[in-house]
Amino acid sequence: MIKKLKIDFNAPLNKQDTEFQTYGCRANNPDICKNNGINNVCAFEREDCICKMPSKAWKKQYNRLKERQ
Repeated sequence: MIKKLKIDFNAPLNKQDTEFQTYGCRANNPDICKNNGINNVCAFEREDCICKMPSKAWKKQYNRLKERQ
């Protein structure tokens, strides 16, 4: 099964999203993300598809998206 791990930054929240992690990758360009490919940090390198180090802008975006729910 192929999982779609590139998630649009403005997509609705996933139940696994928090202020400190995202389900999948919400980076605008994962290829230049400083954490891309880091074992146990990058969504593409984790079994659970969780990004453990989203961008600094994520916390603010998370709160915006949470308000829209």
